[in-house]
Amino acid sequence: MSDPTSALAARDLHLYYGETHALKGITIELPERQISALIGPSGCGKSTFLRCFNRMNDVIEGVRVEGGVLVEGQDVYREEADLENLRKRVGMVFQKSNPFPMSIRDNITFGPRMAGIRARDQLDGILERSLKQADLWQEVRERLENSALDLSGGQQQRLCIARALANEPDILLLDEPASALDPISTAKIEETLLQLKDRYTIVIVTHNLQQAARIADQTAFFMLGELVEFSDTTTMFTNPGEGITEEYITGRFG
Repeated sequence: MSDPTSALAARDLHLYYGETHALKGITIELPERQISALIGPSGCGKSTFLRCFNRMNDVIEGVRVEGGVLVEGQDVYREEADLENLRKRVGMVFQKSNPFPMSIRDNITFGPRMAGIRARDQLDGILERSLKQADLWQEVRERLENSALDLSGGQQQRLCIARALANEPDILLLDEPASALDPISTAKIEETLLQLKDRYTIVIVTHNLQQAARIADQTAFFMLGELVEFSDTTTMFTNPGEGITEEYITGRFG
């Protein structure tokens, strides 16, 4: 079986917050249409790394990036990079669900409407498709005009996944999407991601090692801004190549 095609890559990536060297020489390729997990102790750089792929770090004052960050072969930090198009192609779901204070329908159709789609039947199609992909359609189909803020925490997070999918991205980035959820809601998120990976490249930051073991095809371990190890998940958790990786996944620190 041939190696999967790389969807995301970093080439000798360094990132600085002012004088703080937050990412140190990261080189990695993440395959398309698989789930890649980023693990490591708090402050190790995994969320900073994740946000390089849609340039969300740009909003932080004093950020400087050196090296290459590639999305489908294109360096996202090149001068002529189209940020609006990049963030459409690379969807993002954050740790804390952040539905807009508007109806479920308007949350999902907001992005497509901003992109110029006005036809009601087209918007309705996007609405239904996105909610079905996020495994939420059956739960909300009778109350699409209700406020998204009335949904449970787990439903709100799946709504945020659906909202990202409505923009038809190729890649979905998730930063601790289940950290604030109960076990049942967490399982629902994981089930949704496993269903989505046939169509999307998924990268998830998680502190939950069991979650990484359950859903990720490959896992990257970060420590103090460095990529310590990257391998298929089974190997990472059963036969890690580095002693410090073994110490982390067996709970001896972190």
